[in-house]
Amino acid sequence: MTVSATTKRRFALATALRGALMLMAGLYAIVFPAEALTVLVLAGGILLIVDGVLGLWSLTFGGGKSGNYWFDVVSNVLSLILGVLFFLQPFIATIFTVTLLSSLIGIAALIVGVMQIVVIVREREHYARIWPVVLSGISYILLGLVFLFFPLLSASLGMIFGGVLLVFFAFGLFGWAWRLYQRSKTA
Repeated sequence: MTVSATTKRRFALATALRGALMLMAGLYAIVFPAEALTVLVLAGGILLIVDGVLGLWSLTFGGGKSGNYWFDVVSNVLSLILGVLFFLQPFIATIFTVTLLSSLIGIAALIVGVMQIVVIVREREHYARIWPVVLSGISYILLGLVFLFFPLLSASLGMIFGGVLLVFFAFGLFGWAWRLYQRSKTA
């Protein structure tokens, strides 16, 4: 199937537009990480509301009944309520969500770090050097403590890191859009 030059230019423009949106989102996350985190929580709230409404609609009108009707009703209602609460108090929802996720990540990092140290110390006779693994375990433990004791800082740094990745991705999209545009001129 042959694609016309006009269609190729539209693909290039759409790709460049995606790049511009990624660049703006990335810069926003870098400059305003706390606000970007709140926006992310609000987007999660939208998803919860849509999920709850569509789930209830499916149970009521769509014939989407499973083996446990009341469990589905309760889970969809809770999804809807949680989404609405995210909109009513986005700051509190952000703190709650960030604290919970940071705590889970911190606990996981602590467990991984302790496991690395315990395993390498137990089996040290099989290794020429155990210090790299011990240092890695200590790094995981320190990372876990940072996530546990400074959840908002960890989330803000994560948003900044995510923003930097979005900026790099945006420049990749700009390069792709340029190649698409150049190909549309030769066609």
